[in-house]
Amino acid sequence: MARKCSTNTMDPNSGFNSASRTFHSLRPPLNLPPPSATLSAAAYTLSLRRNSPWSDSEIALIDSATSHQLTYSDFIQRSQNLASNLANLHGLTKGHTAFILSPNLTQVPILYFALLSIGVVLSPANPASTRSEISHLLALSKPVIAFATSFSAHKLPNLPLRTILLDSPEFDSLMTAVASLAAPPAEEVRQSDLAVVLYSSGTTGKAKGVMLTHRNLTAAMAAYDAVRVQTERPAVFLHTVPYFHVYGFTSVMRSVMMVDTVVVMGRFSLGKMLAAVERFGVTNLSTAPPLVVAMSKEGVTEGYDLTSLKGISCGGAPLGKETVAAFKSKFPGTLLVQGYGLTESTAGIIRTTGPVEASQPGTTGRLLAGIEAKIVNTETGEAMSPGEQGELWLRGPLIMKGYVGDPEANSATLVDGWLRTGDLCYFDNEGFMYVVDRLKELIKYKGYQVAPAELEHLLQSHPDIKDVAVIPYPDEDAGQVPMAFVVRQPQSSIGEAEIIEFVAKQVAPYKKIRRVAFVDSIPKNATGKILRKDLSKIVLQQSYSRL
Repeated sequence: MARKCSTNTMDPNSGFNSASRTFHSLRPPLNLPPPSATLSAAAYTLSLRRNSPWSDSEIALIDSATSHQLTYSDFIQRSQNLASNLANLHGLTKGHTAFILSPNLTQVPILYFALLSIGVVLSPANPASTRSEISHLLALSKPVIAFATSFSAHKLPNLPLRTILLDSPEFDSLMTAVASLAAPPAEEVRQSDLAVVLYSSGTTGKAKGVMLTHRNLTAAMAAYDAVRVQTERPAVFLHTVPYFHVYGFTSVMRSVMMVDTVVVMGRFSLGKMLAAVERFGVTNLSTAPPLVVAMSKEGVTEGYDLTSLKGISCGGAPLGKETVAAFKSKFPGTLLVQGYGLTESTAGIIRTTGPVEASQPGTTGRLLAGIEAKIVNTETGEAMSPGEQGELWLRGPLIMKGYVGDPEANSATLVDGWLRTGDLCYFDNEGFMYVVDRLKELIKYKGYQVAPAELEHLLQSHPDIKDVAVIPYPDEDAGQVPMAFVVRQPQSSIGEAEIIEFVAKQVAPYKKIRRVAFVDSIPKNATGKILRKDLSKIVLQQSYSRL
């Protein structure tokens, strides 16, 4: 839990404690079980269903491709059957690690809850990963068994307890067959036990294995429960983010806790998603900025009835004010909320909640309950006050245990219980946080710091620009200059001079775009985060080719 602070030194508006120089949450407190409790994250999440008025006869999962449905009764029974059969027939037990290589399927949430309930460590990964990338992930997590699909299994080596295909009759039988033998006595799962190894995006190097405990996941669910809002009917969620990513992983757990109906889309496309919203009456989307940007453009959603949409949760990167304004103008009846989080913080740790907070322009929200933050001056190490920028540091029950087998990264990232995020941020006088950019991605122009995200948000507002990324370009005189990689809208012929002029009219001279390259697409990871290192490679190759 967060440290207690003296009430006479804490500002009730911002949560800033002038004595400790830290920011504290303004949310209702977390109702967590004792740290020593023998309780899995799965059991705790399922127990919170009691705070919902809905019964287990509600629909839990819908396959968007087949329309096949499972009720919560089915979901819980299949999870229990699967846990028993994996323990009985395959010898899985607490402390084993299971590698999971799959797109979003209805089988995946069932598998997650089954494995968590018996203390097996989950290690889900992107099925689009190459063999080489998967080898690196396997070396980190050291699994004894794998779960894959018939399309991804060929990338995996032989493991001690083999690979089981999620899209096979065998797996269906493991979920539906009641165990013929009594399961061996299972070891009790403790809050401190490792629950999952998730992989950081690797945007600044090789992917790291982030260790999250059952306590981390329990705290994440408790934070959602603390701000639960009752509705007339269960929400119908479509999570466009992948379940192997911390955002999708925790979103699915939250939906089970809330007794939401989850529409599962295996292979995402914008057209199929819009059709699914109309067909299944989707009320809520959890997504990343590129989708919100796309939906905000004129003509993109024409022909689809999206009137069922009540709310969109966006994370992965902050949205620009122009995009937020365009979205609200186009979808005035849909609440757009934002959040900030990392794999290392068990996903969203700062969020906007409700229409009042969502109306605050440019912010990613306020601290979750039980979380402390401080803004640290990157030059002096001094903790800063509201309104002052610095690196965001976080502390609390959602912070990871550490990186697998990487003591150097642990010592650099975890300092006296604080997680260094690497993000340049600030809090205002009402406790709202604003992300400026990644510290490592700031462009240094003649001593000035230029945030690529600010320029990207501005360029995304241009009607002729479909997508954009801004990176530093080496310059002998200035050190670095901002360079834009632009994807034009279909039929657009916008040129470099027009783009440079568009930005120059709206920013200080040192922030101006100095170079432009036109590309067919912007490289991004699974949650829409720009892979700037891939664009930097293009720049380096161009530089070398001129030598």
